[in-house]
Amino acid sequence: MNYLTVENVSRSFGEKYLFQNISLGINQGQKIGFVAKNGSGKTSLLHIITGKEQPDDGKVSYRNDLRMAYLSQEPDLGPELTVEQAILESDIPTLLLINEYEKAIKNPDDSEALQAALDKMDAANAWDFETKYKQILSKLRIDDLSVKIKKLSGGQKKRVAMAIALLSDPQLLIMDEPTNHLDLEMIEWLESYFKQEDYTILMVTHDRYFLDRVCNEIIELDNGNLYSYKGNYSYYVEKKEERLLLEQTTQEKAQQLYKKELSWMRRQPKARTTKSKSRIDDFYQIKEAAMNRRKDHKVELEINMERLGTKVVELHKISKSFGVKKLFENFSYNFLRGERVGIIGKNGTGKSTFLNLLTGNLPPDNGKVVVGETVSIGYYTQQGIDIQPGQKVIDVIKASGEYIPLNKGKIISASQLLERFLFDNKKKHDYVEKLSGGERKRLYLCTILIQNPNFLILDEPTNDLDIPTLNVLENFLMDFPGCIIVVSHDRYFMDKIVDHLFIFNTSGTITDFPGNYSDFRAYVGSTDISLEKDEKSIPAKKEFEPPKSISQKTATGPTRDQQKQLSRLENKMKKLEEEKDALQKSFLDPEISTQQMTENSVKLEKVKESLEEVEMEWLELSETIGV
Repeated sequence: MNYLTVENVSRSFGEKYLFQNISLGINQGQKIGFVAKNGSGKTSLLHIITGKEQPDDGKVSYRNDLRMAYLSQEPDLGPELTVEQAILESDIPTLLLINEYEKAIKNPDDSEALQAALDKMDAANAWDFETKYKQILSKLRIDDLSVKIKKLSGGQKKRVAMAIALLSDPQLLIMDEPTNHLDLEMIEWLESYFKQEDYTILMVTHDRYFLDRVCNEIIELDNGNLYSYKGNYSYYVEKKEERLLLEQTTQEKAQQLYKKELSWMRRQPKARTTKSKSRIDDFYQIKEAAMNRRKDHKVELEINMERLGTKVVELHKISKSFGVKKLFENFSYNFLRGERVGIIGKNGTGKSTFLNLLTGNLPPDNGKVVVGETVSIGYYTQQGIDIQPGQKVIDVIKASGEYIPLNKGKIISASQLLERFLFDNKKKHDYVEKLSGGERKRLYLCTILIQNPNFLILDEPTNDLDIPTLNVLENFLMDFPGCIIVVSHDRYFMDKIVDHLFIFNTSGTITDFPGNYSDFRAYVGSTDISLEKDEKSIPAKKEFEPPKSISQKTATGPTRDQQKQLSRLENKMKKLEEEKDALQKSFLDPEISTQQMTENSVKLEKVKESLEEVEMEWLELSETIGV
């Protein structure tokens, strides 16, 4: 059953088109994730679909009597209303039925009205509404219904708006960044809730695990074009890679053909036959295809930061309380070089306080924090950047640093770092006050990184960042040679970056867990973000050790079996390299079909993965036997 259809919709600001001639349909049962870069028009398209804005061209058609709910990034709730009033006055259909039923009960003489009210209650399953109502408010931690909306924080307003959207029982639920301001427990509850309830969903979110576990289709707005992928986020990532590889090979062929046709054009054919005019027209199409390069940036930096000494950061029996609330007590830990620690815990367990103790912004009640002489801390806080009127983007980052030194005497300038974090030349010279929230967070990250710290502390770095920027940040951090501490509700980000976790428990203890977030969730087996288990039952954490020097490695030499294994791996690598080269050369064949090109693209990715695995095995064996 079709709920709505978007036909040839366009939206522009001035001379710049966000998107042009976009079409899509939403049918019953679809759970669609919508992904795109910041500034490409995601929210504008949602506003057009929900009727908050009108398109420049095209139209949106709706099914008759469609019940639709829209959860925006900034909910519009009456500031003078209490939370309870905001819920009761939000035209929730079931609440209207309950009010009608209660009125009918008060007038028992009107049996027809009472029977009609009972029938409507049965049809809408309204008898279970109170249970559902209490469950949703409880899970979203909406406890005080008497407080006025104007006194709530941005996160609390978002949760109230979420509750109203869920209680309205829509056929189509449209959400813009639904997981912002929700903690890990709320996000995981919401995932399971959407699996149980029969919702049709269209949502924009940067939470990739949420997309993976909730959605059965991904649509992507990329360079003004809309692409659809019939699967979850993991399927989308795989198929997008295939699409980009196909685009790359197609463009390479177009470039070769362009060079050939350019040579012909330069000879300036005098005979203007129909055939030559047609070839000239084709030339400009070929040129457009050959010059249509993607503007994706990858951050692959061999950073030459100041090397951490043997003493990094040491915590000696630190304690912190606020009034009678004990956050943690007598916690000791020595950070080693190269550690990547994730911090998780319920709200109010002291995560941000702990970071402020590390950075010296807050003193401990007891104990001490010792920071090594070679440590340079970069601290990314939730508050973000302090905007000064009249400042340009490039000036803001240059105030923090001019360049990052790389290996072999190279540098990356402030301007180049901005480019890698998706600021084009125009954006670099824009005024900071014109930037979106996500762009400001991106700029703030750059001001931290340009200082070339060797100990990074990141407090919710993924808030307001789009998926392309998250990928850039992850690539940077994967190559980062220093220490990293991360507080984040982005589980995908945590899994990719951290090696072990500090679990902040409500009892005031901190547990060191040896694994990433998915390992922790599998170990706990519930959505409770705590670990009050017996310390003996927790797996032992693998100790961080600096790489062994040559003199420390075994001096006995490789055994015969090790030599055979090494030789076997080298032969396997050689064959895989040859297979990879052959597949890459096949794309240059002008006679290759599109189907064969796609098949070879998939084969190439599998060969690359196999080659990486064999190379890693070879490296590990080489380190073991000291060759």
